[in-house]
Amino acid sequence: MINPARLHSDLSRLGRETDMLLATVESLADDEMTVPSLCKGWSRADVIAHLASNSRALVKLIDWATSGEERPLYASSEARSKEIAALAVLPREELIGELRTSARNFAEQAQRLSGELVATEVQVGGKTVPSTSIVALRIAEVVVHHHDLDTAWTIEEADPDSLLNALESVVRSLRAKGAPGMTLVTEERDEWVIGDGGLRVVSDREGLLQWLARGDAEHVDVDGPLPVLPSW
Repeated sequence: MINPARLHSDLSRLGRETDMLLATVESLADDEMTVPSLCKGWSRADVIAHLASNSRALVKLIDWATSGEERPLYASSEARSKEIAALAVLPREELIGELRTSARNFAEQAQRLSGELVATEVQVGGKTVPSTSIVALRIAEVVVHHHDLDTAWTIEEADPDSLLNALESVVRSLRAKGAPGMTLVTEERDEWVIGDGGLRVVSDREGLLQWLARGDAEHVDVDGPLPVLPSW
């Protein structure tokens, strides 16, 4: 089980990040929904649809953790793409409603993580994730994809611990995908080693996340050539 105090803290931060996301999304006019996002090939509507779909899917991880019965996020990558595409073409108000409803349902279902966890680990896209980190995984999705909407909201507005959740999620993904060896260091004194740790990369949490998740290296210092990273 997750310590009740930690779960309350995680859900409080998730609520804050989600409220900011919803405020951004609700500020977008119909024609602004079709503007390209920072996710290659996706419009803002596609990103919002992904966030709604992801919120639904992560409830399956809560089911897995509490029942012990394996529940993959999606039946296949094709099923994932089909669900996102179907949501993305909904009228603006309906799409926002799907995002709001799925987010609320995830937060409600996450309360179950304060009980007995039959499975202490779950699988996400080939990555092993502690069941106690399912809420943090959702926080990472909200923070990174809020940034991807490319609006007046900036990643610096996220809670520092939410940025840490996002970085941990991205690092976990990079390790699973065999990213080049790096030692990642933040000005906040976080440190992660990937592979042989050969290349030292330094930034604050915001700058490091922008590079790792979206390839924006403007705010990172590195002691060699920057490698090409696998997608998050």
